[in-house]
Amino acid sequence: MSESSHPLVRVLTRAARVVQAFNQWVARAMAWLAVAMVAIFVSVVVLRYGFSLGPIWLQESAQYLHAAIFLLAAAGVIVVDGHVRVDVLRTRFAPHVQRRIEVLGHLLLLLPFALFLLWASTPYVMESWRIGERSVETSGLPFVYLLKTLMPFAALQLATQALASAWLLAVEEQPLAPPHHEEGL
Repeated sequence: MSESSHPLVRVLTRAARVVQAFNQWVARAMAWLAVAMVAIFVSVVVLRYGFSLGPIWLQESAQYLHAAIFLLAAAGVIVVDGHVRVDVLRTRFAPHVQRRIEVLGHLLLLLPFALFLLWASTPYVMESWRIGERSVETSGLPFVYLLKTLMPFAALQLATQALASAWLLAVEEQPLAPPHHEEGL
């Protein structure tokens, strides 16, 4: 199907590209947070073993960054087809069959998972906000509720990326990425 064949197709294609661009931008930002996380972990180790200090807030900040990176970069990894897959059969299929399998995977596996994550995490996050959840450690970070908010946000990212990827695979006629491309975020 040509993307210029109908105005609705053009609008949906443009929306899908905006979703992909946003998710890729977030993933790139998370790559920079990974640098900060490593610096914090190095600081924790130096403080602990060099000076016998172990600030809980510093340790928790590294854990928060780790969680943010894991949750928020996932949709961006899908944009560049960098997720782990088992390519035992994929390379044996014709490109049009590979494309159909990808579309079905996004719609029947990723989208339901993302919607379940959204459904399951929302009450959990709402309760965390209601009580103003803090660290169980006295000197820990006081905003656990903000960290938990990343779960439904990540679920929304994954759901919209599943739809965007499925749409673009269905309407565009670009070749699929090879099984082990080295493209970065």
